[in-house]
Amino acid sequence: MICALTVRKLRAGTFDQFREAFMRPVRAGQMPAGWRRFNMLRGTDDPDEVICFGIFEGTLDELRASAALVGYEDQQAAIAPYVESVGTDGFFEIVEDLTPQS
Repeated sequence: MICALTVRKLRAGTFDQFREAFMRPVRAGQMPAGWRRFNMLRGTDDPDEVICFGIFEGTLDELRASAALVGYEDQQAAIAPYVESVGTDGFFEIVEDLTPQS
């Protein structure tokens, strides 16, 4: 499994616009194949710091193919006006997953 993770600093006061632009492709349909989870986190001390990460079940090549199919580049263009800077941005192999059983 792969975790796609990006840390962004937003332009002050643009979170709502960023969130709408970011989530638009997903709200238009179902989660793309292979994606098992997505989270958007907002800083409690700095509400303009946003962390987005998703868990993809598959290979890195499959993840990249999925991104192309769901319009990742269009999504990035839509959020660009609200992003001041990008910190960590990459793909990470999940080596431990401790999910409690219900």
